Amino acid sequence: MTTGIYLTNTSTKHGLIIKAQSGFFWAETGEGLIICQLRGKLKQGRAKGDIAALGDQVELSVLDDGSGVIESVRERKQVIARIDPRPGGVYQQVLLANPDQAVFIFACANPNPKLRMLDRFLVIAEKQRIPPVIVANKTDLVDEPKSIFGMYESIGYRVIYTSTKHQTGLEELRTQLQKKLSAFAGPSGVGKSSLLNALQPGLGLAVNEISTAMNKGRHTTVTRQLFPLDGGGYVADTPGWKSLGLWDTQPEEMDAYFPELRGLVESCQFSDCTHQHEPGCAVLKALKAGTIHPERYESFVRLRSGKE
Repeated sequence: MTTGIYLTNTSTKHGLIIKAQSGFFWAETGEGLIICQLRGKLKQGRAKGDIAALGDQVELSVLDDGSGVIESVRERKQVIARIDPRPGGVYQQVLLANPDQAVFIFACANPNPKLRMLDRFLVIAEKQRIPPVIVANKTDLVDEPKSIFGMYESIGYRVIYTSTKHQTGLEELRTQLQKKLSAFAGPSGVGKSSLLNALQPGLGLAVNEISTAMNKGRHTTVTRQLFPLDGGGYVADTPGWKSLGLWDTQPEEMDAYFPELRGLVESCQFSDCTHQHEPGCAVLKALKAGTIHPERYESFVRLRSGKE
């Protein structure tokens, strides 16, 4: 561990933060893990968000005792963050930096899929420019899983249909995860742990252990961790998507986060069209023609009005 006394015999390395807890960061350098802390100069002034976080690419100095000091954090491509209101202003708590994709796991049944929740997750991913992947799990419990999730495929989203009981869809999902940093999210009971264990023995158990601690603990003290995949890449459990991402979203920008709507907006008669009652609305015309799914339109209206 660093003590605040910096030795002169140091070397500089590049690393990926794969674990974070209470101000300490575990960085994977390709030559092993190095436990680091932030250089004091990075902490000067009032921070408006987490300076370093899980998934960050960092430059670090290695000290004689084998510990490290983070000298700089590379600019983030995108981020999954929670906004925490504080007396000095809002603070951005980074759950995961630089995810390549967000993987949303929902069950076809037991529990019944909460598609409005999925729609909210997709809006957040669109807003943060994180490519989403939908996993429709427990396909063995229904006759036609595409009757539930097929509309998302028609919009253009990637949907992977899986069943651990029948061992279907696992190779497709495994391929989708390889060499990528993937954020996993979904409601409880959808079979995420079983699915991860089927992909890689013990993976679901390890992820679930951290996830349970995160749900029980305080966000400032719990461990956050990336889990390596055998074929390359990492997965991270990112609970709490219901509270993410839409706090600063204006009603008039919501249509931009629905792929099936944003191409229609410029054809509306009024530039400030709410797509709910105006004459000459291209969205309402498409809805009437059946080219927009009524369930997705209802999600749009509710999210635009600030409802869950």
